Amino acid sequence: MWRLYQIFLRMVPVFIMIGLIPFISDDRFLTEVYAVIILISLIVLRRNRNDFIAFSTGFFLMTGFEYLFVSTGVELFRRHTLFGVMPLWLPLLWAYGFVAIKHTAEILSA
Repeated sequence: MWRLYQIFLRMVPVFIMIGLIPFISDDRFLTEVYAVIILISLIVLRRNRNDFIAFSTGFFLMTGFEYLFVSTGVELFRRHTLFGVMPLWLPLLWAYGFVAIKHTAEILSA
């Protein structure tokens, strides 16, 4: 039960970030809010080893894939503030998602 609680704690920031999308229409402000949530999360939930690598991988890898998906017509976004094709905040959401998945894997393997 303790592991499920720890996993849930790691996912709360992701749930909050997703939940804010329909309520904050300004992509730049939402990106700033995401940055604050991520910083607080990494401080409160105690940063683990290689979190920066997971964050950077998620940020760059998923930004590239999203750009590829949008440019080939696989995906479509209504908000086009990054490269004119996707929301500005999306790479931060993906990046923290990678960190949350990494933390979940560490909790499950302990």
